[in-house]
Amino acid sequence: MSQRRTTRIEVSHDRGVFMISVAAELAEMHPQTLRMYEARGLIEPQRSPKGTRLYSQADVERLRRIQEMTGELGLNLAGVEQVLEMEEKLERAQKRVEALERRAVELQAHIAELEQVRERVGQDIVHMRKTGDIVRAEDARSPFKIPVRRDDGPPR
Repeated sequence: MSQRRTTRIEVSHDRGVFMISVAAELAEMHPQTLRMYEARGLIEPQRSPKGTRLYSQADVERLRRIQEMTGELGLNLAGVEQVLEMEEKLERAQKRVEALERRAVELQAHIAELEQVRERVGQDIVHMRKTGDIVRAEDARSPFKIPVRRDDGPPR
């Protein structure tokens, strides 16, 4: 009696591996429907070197969502396009918010570092908006203090 061996292969979720007939079967729709969705820009399958459409698992899931929106929710394809576009905008906005939140954490850490420097210096320091310099607060208070450079030394 021979033993049956099974090999499991992990494939990236967005790698095109299904030909149109398999993708159509997995999404429970006709291959012509997939071609129509591609023509409308709802789906963008990858292409093999010979030009064969290759659908990924992510593409199949998107096809199922489109089918759900048209079948169960009663949306037409224009409505589906709008929903998908809004979802993409929302996803980009969420990524931007996450990036801004990470930047805020970085800036808070930088502020904490500057605060430690200020404490070590033992004086209040301020940021001069016009020049971008960080100076002692007492030097920033008087707008009439102008550094004078003399030939015999540093500015006073």
